[in-house]
Amino acid sequence: MPDKNHAMISYINTNNTTYYKNGSVVSSRPYASPDVSTQTAILRLVTSYNVKGLPAVSFIQMPYGSIKPAGSLAMYPTATGAGDLTLASAIWPYSDRVNRRYFGVAGYLSVPTGSYNSQQPFNTGENRYKSDIQMGYQQPIIGNLDGMVAVDTMWFGGNSQCAAACGMTTNTSLNQKPLTSTQLGPIYKIDQTYTVGASYFYVAGGATTFGNTYQNNVINTQRYLLSALAYYPFGRISL
Repeated sequence: MPDKNHAMISYINTNNTTYYKNGSVVSSRPYASPDVSTQTAILRLVTSYNVKGLPAVSFIQMPYGSIKPAGSLAMYPTATGAGDLTLASAIWPYSDRVNRRYFGVAGYLSVPTGSYNSQQPFNTGENRYKSDIQMGYQQPIIGNLDGMVAVDTMWFGGNSQCAAACGMTTNTSLNQKPLTSTQLGPIYKIDQTYTVGASYFYVAGGATTFGNTYQNNVINTQRYLLSALAYYPFGRISL
């Protein structure tokens, strides 16, 4: 619906205990028993509107959190502070609510406003710009079952002050190739309150260069997601 303003607060807690390289677990120091715990609170302010009769939405997002290394990484300091500010806008050039057919395009921009210290390997900010273009399409398959597919590519600006995170004692440049993600899966609407879905993600690209040294670390991952949504008058619950 156009001309609506929303505020959303999210809390994310993740814990990573395994370091992978070339698809295999790395057990050599300092990755013998790594433990990286991340807590992040995210404030998102959203507004919806129309552009020449087409539905559109924009948001501004600000994270704040901490990254705490432990285990074999306990010698590194905890990073606490604001993350990078993200701005985004999306528009639906095609939106047919009656027949449940949608095509949307979105653009994202992250700016380096977050906390960053080049002498720390872990930071809540990245000290670089990031941009992303995403396209998605959804249509009915049969009955209340829809299918969706989305593709996006992220581009990265350079970080000229990468020291500890790049394994260096002095600042060097960090550059990264574009990263492309593909997502597809079914969405089933049980009734006006409950919706369930499944998604398959394939992510490829994103190799990095430290100074003039290519890291040979192309990302090539697959991920599966099951989700359930409940829409109530007071808000939305997701699982």
